Amino acid sequence: MLLHSKIEGNGSPLLILHGYLGMSDNWKTLSTQYAQNGFEVHSLDLRNHGRSFHSDEFNYKVMVDDILHYCDHHNLDKINVIGHSMGGKLAMFLAVLHPEKVEKLIIADISTRAYRPHHQDILQALNAVDFSLQKERKEVEEVMAHYVPDFGTRQFLMKNVYRKSPDELAFRINLKTLTEKYDDIGIAVPENTTFEKPTLFLKGENSGYIKERDEQDIIRHFPQAEIKIISKSGHWLHAENPKEFLELSLSYLVS
Repeated sequence: MLLHSKIEGNGSPLLILHGYLGMSDNWKTLSTQYAQNGFEVHSLDLRNHGRSFHSDEFNYKVMVDDILHYCDHHNLDKINVIGHSMGGKLAMFLAVLHPEKVEKLIIADISTRAYRPHHQDILQALNAVDFSLQKERKEVEEVMAHYVPDFGTRQFLMKNVYRKSPDELAFRINLKTLTEKYDDIGIAVPENTTFEKPTLFLKGENSGYIKERDEQDIIRHFPQAEIKIISKSGHWLHAENPKEFLELSLSYLVS
């Protein structure tokens, strides 16, 4: 099965990989700006997300295979990749396992190390929703608010809610699999793997996802890596400071 995508622009292929519980639509504005600057942009919905297919399998190995299948289908020989959070870890797996496929790599606010589970409140919120009872978006958000007080996070999650029929809402994500396979997403980049080509790590100034102690391990896997900070931003750096994110990423991609 083929991943759903939005394709725009002409030029060097650039794949954008969203994070856990996200979708290609999260990158809509930046995707258009990359397309306007000489790239053929492929904004993907990863499996079990957005408008892509649902599957009981969910790990980096099968997701790497999804990307390779997508590239074969669209005759993409060499690609540039931007990945955020889970999408950044997926981009790293792709690059170290298939270095011949990737030209330039941008990793947004995720390191090579393993991460402990830390989305429990969000998964509780999503699993507390009962669409047989909550018929309106406002009612869904009210349920989520008991678990997720932050308004911005709730709005991000609410992007996954759509009207399945005139009388029924539903999630676009495959919540069952994403909940059951959550631990598989936190794993580290495989030992003794490297990607020798240029790589840019972008870190949110106020985010704790990339720590100083991570830099040595990043360089071990990505010897040509640069780590730069996006000011006035946390984990959602591309949404919180899109101007600086665009400037730094474009400067790197066209150099």
